[in-house]
Amino acid sequence: MSEPRQTTDSETNPLLKAWVTPFATPPFDEIKPDHFLPAFEQAFADHSAEIAAIANDPAAADFANTITALERSGKLLNRIAPVFYDLVSAHSNPAILEIDKEVSLRMARHWNPIMMNAVLFGRIAQLHENRANLALDPEQLRLLERTYTRFHRAGAGLAEEAKMRMAEINERLAQLGTGFSHHLLGDEQEWFMELGEADRQGLPESFVAAAKAAAEERGMAGKAIVTLSRSSVEPFLKSSARRDLREKVYKAFTARGDNGNSNDNNTTIVEILKLREESANLLGYPTFAAYRLEDSMAKTPEAVRSLLERVWKPARARALADRDDMQALITAEGGNFKLASWDWRFYAEKLRLQRANFDDAAIKPYLTLDNMIAAAFDCATRLFGITFVERKDVPVWHPDVRVWEVKGKDGRHKALFYGDYFARPSKRSGAWMGSLRDQQKLDGEIAPLVMNVCNFSKGAEGEPSLLSPDDARTLFHELGHGLHGMLSNVTYPSLSGTSVFTDFVELPSQL
Repeated sequence: MSEPRQTTDSETNPLLKAWVTPFATPPFDEIKPDHFLPAFEQAFADHSAEIAAIANDPAAADFANTITALERSGKLLNRIAPVFYDLVSAHSNPAILEIDKEVSLRMARHWNPIMMNAVLFGRIAQLHENRANLALDPEQLRLLERTYTRFHRAGAGLAEEAKMRMAEINERLAQLGTGFSHHLLGDEQEWFMELGEADRQGLPESFVAAAKAAAEERGMAGKAIVTLSRSSVEPFLKSSARRDLREKVYKAFTARGDNGNSNDNNTTIVEILKLREESANLLGYPTFAAYRLEDSMAKTPEAVRSLLERVWKPARARALADRDDMQALITAEGGNFKLASWDWRFYAEKLRLQRANFDDAAIKPYLTLDNMIAAAFDCATRLFGITFVERKDVPVWHPDVRVWEVKGKDGRHKALFYGDYFARPSKRSGAWMGSLRDQQKLDGEIAPLVMNVCNFSKGAEGEPSLLSPDDARTLFHELGHGLHGMLSNVTYPSLSGTSVFTDFVELPSQL
């Protein structure tokens, strides 16, 4: 009788199998936390072997066997990592966060020897030096320049001792960065303030409905709570007539990571700043700001400061005038206190109502989430001719996530767009665009999987989610980034979508 056949990870781990899903999307419904470490181990091993083959190729370096080969390397890693980091940011749990600590360190240890590989960098540098004679098209030339710059700025040209120190710094910064974000999320998850009937003075019905939905999300059905999500904090500070509660919420929000508890980030911040400065010095820069900005449109800290100074003076004068007007409003109402930080949004809203007869809460019923999504899509259709059709058959990481198929003017598939709009305890705060797969044409047409993640307040059961004007602006802003990813049309993965100078990334979002 034969022995029972042992199944391998590649047969049982959904991260290592072919994805038999619509458009080969990640099978989120099958993926469990314990699938990630074995998958990363396989991906690291595969990638390291590919890099060794490129570095040790006996043939003379050329664009195809070095730069294009680098673009083709790490396919498994590039497939797994976006899925993992999406869960870390948008729908974490204790198991995922624990794995994140391990993965961040392993990721640094994987990339350090690659980015500081002297032989590999020698091949890249040789091609870069001879780039004018290689008959490259503009995209290839851009890729060669970006590849050289990336390796050079990672320390590939340093002496061995400096490389060793840079590797140590990178590993430590990876740990510190992960710890920082975990601490922030920890404080956000642990804090909430329950709202009794007497605590709801001035709060519009839409806010109370969202506060009840937030309580239900935390297993507190029938109650209403303020959380440290920005979509909860900001409308509360704008509308709550309870000054004592505004102070409590404001201080909790601004003290995330600064409470002297296990989530405190003070020593973490100091160490991050010291290590960033040291790494910049190793690379020959006077400050980390000089290092960071050299590879941007701004180029220098002086250019940035010049812009900020030009904005700062008139902006400060306007803010001080508003402060004085708000203080006058407090006095006129009989208030015997000085305007404080937690009063600013409340009285700014009153001032706006007085000056412009404009009330956020009154506007909100017209800005339902579904209508704003439709409006943003309509703008994209009129600007670029693309259309959005919702799909219900694509696996997602949370039941609230929605997916649309994006088609071009010609009706052909162009991208998938994931929208994850609601705040929840498992999600970090803020709003961002990301991708689960980047567009490229190196080995056939690869369509992107683009996502927008926001933190809007959910409406009560059966009721629509209502957005403030700022929320609606955020939705359009993030779709601008999303369009940057969805409309990408390049050959090489490293140049795809938002892989541009960091201070150019914001242009599409503003348009």
